[in-house]
Amino acid sequence: TAVPILQELIERGEEEDACIALLSNILEVLYKAHKVKVASACKGKPGGTAREGHAKKHIQLLLDQLLPTVNRRVIVLERESSLRSHYVACMTAMLSQMDAEHYSSYIAAFPSRPELMDFLMETFILFKDLIGKTVYPSDWVVMNMVQNREFLRAINHFAATLRETFLQQSSFELQLWNNYFHLAVAFLTQDSLQLENFSQAKRTSILAKYGDMRATIGAAIRDMWYNLGHRKIEFIPAMVGPILEMTLVPELELRRATIPIFFDMMLCEYQLTESFSRFEDEILRKLDSEVEGGRGDEQYKQLFESILLDCCRGHPELAEPGENFVALVTGLLERLLDYRAVMNDENKTYSMSCTVNLLNFYKEIDRQAMYIRYLYKLKDLHVSYENYTEGAYTLLLHARLLKWSDEPNTAPMQGSHSPSLHTQRQLKEALYNQIISYFDQGKMWEEAIHICKELAEQYESEIFNYEMLSNILQREAKFYEKILKVLRPSPDYFAVGYYGQGFPTFLRNKVFIYRGKEYERREDFEMRLLSPFPNAEKLKSTSPPGQDVTASPGQYIQCFTVQPVEEAKVRFKDRSIPEQITNFYKANHVQSFSYSRPFQKGPKDPDNEFATMWIERTTFTTAYPLPGILRWFAVTSTATTIISPLENAIETMTRTNEKILSEINRHQNDPSLPVNPLSMLLNGIVDPAVMGGFAKYETAFFQASYLQEHPEDQASVERLKDLIAWQTPLLAEGIRIHGQKVPEDLRPFHERMEQCFKQLRTKVESQYGVREMISLEDRRGGRPRSMTWVPEWERLSRAADRQVPTEATLTPRPVAHGPEGEERRGERKENRSSTFFGQWWQERRQSVSEHLEPKDERQRLSRNTSESSTGSLEGRPPASREAASAQPSTAGLSLSPPGFGGRVKSASKALPPPRRINPAVYETFLEPGEA
Repeated sequence: TAVPILQELIERGEEEDACIALLSNILEVLYKAHKVKVASACKGKPGGTAREGHAKKHIQLLLDQLLPTVNRRVIVLERESSLRSHYVACMTAMLSQMDAEHYSSYIAAFPSRPELMDFLMETFILFKDLIGKTVYPSDWVVMNMVQNREFLRAINHFAATLRETFLQQSSFELQLWNNYFHLAVAFLTQDSLQLENFSQAKRTSILAKYGDMRATIGAAIRDMWYNLGHRKIEFIPAMVGPILEMTLVPELELRRATIPIFFDMMLCEYQLTESFSRFEDEILRKLDSEVEGGRGDEQYKQLFESILLDCCRGHPELAEPGENFVALVTGLLERLLDYRAVMNDENKTYSMSCTVNLLNFYKEIDRQAMYIRYLYKLKDLHVSYENYTEGAYTLLLHARLLKWSDEPNTAPMQGSHSPSLHTQRQLKEALYNQIISYFDQGKMWEEAIHICKELAEQYESEIFNYEMLSNILQREAKFYEKILKVLRPSPDYFAVGYYGQGFPTFLRNKVFIYRGKEYERREDFEMRLLSPFPNAEKLKSTSPPGQDVTASPGQYIQCFTVQPVEEAKVRFKDRSIPEQITNFYKANHVQSFSYSRPFQKGPKDPDNEFATMWIERTTFTTAYPLPGILRWFAVTSTATTIISPLENAIETMTRTNEKILSEINRHQNDPSLPVNPLSMLLNGIVDPAVMGGFAKYETAFFQASYLQEHPEDQASVERLKDLIAWQTPLLAEGIRIHGQKVPEDLRPFHERMEQCFKQLRTKVESQYGVREMISLEDRRGGRPRSMTWVPEWERLSRAADRQVPTEATLTPRPVAHGPEGEERRGERKENRSSTFFGQWWQERRQSVSEHLEPKDERQRLSRNTSESSTGSLEGRPPASREAASAQPSTAGLSLSPPGFGGRVKSASKALPPPRRINPAVYETFLEPGEA
């Protein structure tokens, strides 16, 4: 009757508190009137005692209606909400009128222990359902608090009955106690009791009128747990989750009172099994879901650590394993809190980092199910951002856990895989096909080929499925074709430092190397980087910041471009490899990155800055190679080296020659390329008005005064001269290609460039000698003529550092001006053989004591070696084949770039002191009949 009246008043706009007060008053008056009527009927009448008993029986009958059996409870709760509200309001009003005597009388009235147990079981279930299925709206604070107050009083009365009647050895009821704990925890953790969610004024009002009921029920749960005695082991690990949920409630005194229950659980299991592995497994599993759901904070981590460490140190047998456990849980908590802090950010970059931290943690502690769970979370994040390469590497981690066998899958299925994949072989095959697809989308065809080969091996040799073998081989063939024909821009790499105490712990004062997206400019990358931290300040300097920045409470971000440091590939050594293949390994599978910062040392020369331009080169090493399961990895170590001005000049010339060679290769392999990049590159070198040429190097390093001050740099100076000399034939080839492709409107520009080159060539050849690149047809598979191999410049640049005494002297002579045939023959007899890419760059340890007999011409061509000439050594007779065989062999080594051979003509002035040359080099360059 009262509920419809209340609803009507609310609809009319009456105040909430007035409506609730009206309902409470109606129910209270009704119950008191009934109670007074019963009492007055008993008072002063004959047989008053019997009548008093009749009154108690009447109350018991009334309670039977308010605390119904399970069947009636289900029927009532399944009706419409207004009836449920009426039902709960009436029960709350009745419970509010019951005192301790009523509870005792009602409990004592049960004729048998099973009936009492059934009543308590049904009541616990009823209360738990009513708490979980909130009857009143959340803003009906007074009604919710009244209901919770009466429920708490009833729960405590029933808990006393539980201790008195169902705790003894013969009468213990595990399920009844279990229901009590679950009810108590559900009551404590319900939303209407979380006072931190209310305003300060409402929180103060609730505390003043009702108190913090969470502390009361928490203390009751703790006392009930300790009353269990030796029965505690029966609740481990089932009660770990509910107790954890209770301790995560953000109330300080409650946490201090209940966290010690965990140690009691550890101790109980350890005393029986000498370990607490079941407890540990369960708390790690539950902690993950609880923190991800929003519970837990830094205060809880600190309290958990301090309380449990104090408890463990009080028990010597648990000191070491307890400390390890606490470190494990606090480490997981730290990672989970970091993950939750960025989980809902629009920018998922840092969510990926935290996910990797978590999956690595679970891998280290061997929790495979949780590890796989976060692998798929990471994969989904990558795919949503079109990071297909990283998504493939992530899935590959799961695939590597599986075997090529028919064993059943033990780990729970993740992702969208079909439930029909029952065996590890089926799941691994499905994963591999998905990985191949992701690698294809990410243009990582080399990695896709590796997976295809493994699948092909299974189809061919294990399951003999030739149809699937045919399909996978066709996919593999397409990937090979894409490598050579599809353009793949090399990504840029950026070093990013996060400095200051304002960043999360997983970023604070750390440096990361990021892999940029295709064609992504640094400005765009920085904008994307700074978006999650709008208050961060960008550092302009690239030097590591000082203590004033790292210890400050603010946020400072440092960003600059770094260059990948390619690792030497043994299988590419001295081979003719297309640029499309080698370029991939220059920017992928890289773990070291360098940044060069120029600085002036000594008095600055205003006319020539190269003379005092030193380089501070910092090399960063990351935790894992890039690309990987992330687009960035933390820097684990740094090393700094100082590069002298001369070494810097050598590196600059080396890079310039590489650029020219790369452009020549590109235009030879693809004649349709635009000519503009080649035009700018060549013009910037040959026209002194544009770049100044290498004249400044001559002024800075080739003067006699420099060599007198730095005699130790003699070899490096000669190397720089040789690099300058070898630039000439590269420029000649580039200008030749440019002349074939330049449009008519740019013909004057080309002619101007040719004039500049002629002057440059005359100067270089007169001072540093003549180098020639002789074009050869690449015979393999009809490939076009090209210099498709780039030399290993680092090894070349180091070769001249080795000082070797000279045993054979090659005397340079002026170039003859006779007919072409005579000139060629004269050169072969007179001049030393050298190649920019030749073996003497790499190994100059063997002296030349005698000429070697040349090999067959076809053998030389099959090795893709370039045809060059070598002169005889003055005063040295030719050697026999036996003598030649005694010399160190260089079989299998390519001595010059495919498509071009090199040789040095005489200069108009004396060349630098001769070098010792590996005799096997001459064998390659000798032509038939010259032995």
